[in-house]
Amino acid sequence: MSVYRIGAGAGYAGDRIDPAQALAERGKLNALVFECLAERTIALAQLRRQADPAAGFDPLLAARLRAVLPACVANGTTIVTNMGAANPLAAGQAVLAVARELGLPRLRVAVVTGDDVLAWMQTHDVPLLDSPDTVRSLDGRLISANAYLGADALLPALASGADVVVAGRVADPALFLAPLMHHFGWAADDWPRLGAGLVVGHLLECAAQVSGGYLADPGHVDVPDLHRVGFPLAEVAANGEAVITKLPDTGGRVDRLSCTAQLLYEVEDPARYLQPDVVGDFSAVRLTEAGTNRVRVQGATGHARPEQLKVTLGYRDGFIGEGQISYAGPGARARGELALSVLQHRLADAGLPHGLAGREHRAELLGVNAMHGPAGERACAHGAHEPQEVRVRLAVRCATRAQAEAVGQEVEALYLNGPAGGGGVTQSVREVVAVASALMPREAVTTQCQVLELVP
Repeated sequence: MSVYRIGAGAGYAGDRIDPAQALAERGKLNALVFECLAERTIALAQLRRQADPAAGFDPLLAARLRAVLPACVANGTTIVTNMGAANPLAAGQAVLAVARELGLPRLRVAVVTGDDVLAWMQTHDVPLLDSPDTVRSLDGRLISANAYLGADALLPALASGADVVVAGRVADPALFLAPLMHHFGWAADDWPRLGAGLVVGHLLECAAQVSGGYLADPGHVDVPDLHRVGFPLAEVAANGEAVITKLPDTGGRVDRLSCTAQLLYEVEDPARYLQPDVVGDFSAVRLTEAGTNRVRVQGATGHARPEQLKVTLGYRDGFIGEGQISYAGPGARARGELALSVLQHRLADAGLPHGLAGREHRAELLGVNAMHGPAGERACAHGAHEPQEVRVRLAVRCATRAQAEAVGQEVEALYLNGPAGGGGVTQSVREVVAVASALMPREAVTTQCQVLELVP
């Protein structure tokens, strides 16, 4: 069968839109995939849905669809995305609303649900991964529980002839693997081909990260025209071998270095990359430069899929209060250090029992020790470097919002009650939404596909 062209339209929720539009218009794609969910994203989306039942999907969904939908419909390009987040059905309706706004005569949207397993988790006290606790330890604080669906959950949506497939939590590479399985007819137990498709999805899932984004280090690793970096696409053959490339008139670079960096990203064991569809084996992957900005990918294979699915649980975990203030000119560092000392004493009297003692916090001078701690301070001392400006930052984990607010308030009080010359105060409070992981039986997850249509 013909080579299948599949592109990456986003690598995270806040990704740029212009490169996706370029792929939609000029990439000659069969499919364009928008991967927009990080681990905490659904929990935060669930909070938005609780406040507004019509919300809970990706806030940029409408903007992205306005940019790419006309070209994708005209070119027969299927859009696949997890922008449904905590509310895939509302996201599907939003896609139809964009289609109406654009004056499209017809559109078919397939909505995939079933990843929300909160009810199951609330009645099954399973162990947490990387923790001695169980799900029961999160009672009263649990916000969301979403299983990582695989490509198998998306196949009915693709079989429906949908122009747009919208889902919630799906394993990132599965968004790319599903269109390949559908197009080439790969069986659900064809482990070698599924492993080959998995590596394609893994290379594309972070978008520009494989085409030069997050790679540039001037003088060491130069990336041409990074300001207009292009998103990647893959030309995939029926046997799973692929070429990773990008549009020729875009910035960035696709080469063995960029592909190797992405290949190793978030892969604990290259020989056993656990995914819901297949256990990928990347240990024999070969990356060969096949021309300018073209890398051939061969050698990936796979083994039988795991019997359980991974679940990400989002839960409330207190508040973080933060305040910042700047000092400039001679003695800036000494005044910044004095400010932190003053804050440490005052917070004990400001609603935080024992002040910072035994409390998770960061007290730092940006530009001096914020990234490297004492090692950064020693480097400054050995280099006889006296900064002309510092930014004091204090962030404290608190049990209550009131305690968190006290942190920023005390930083602001440094204006008239602290060292000389402080300015530019900012303060903030945010609720901490933390994540944990667990496993659940595959058979306990039931997925559904609902087709929505815009017809004349």
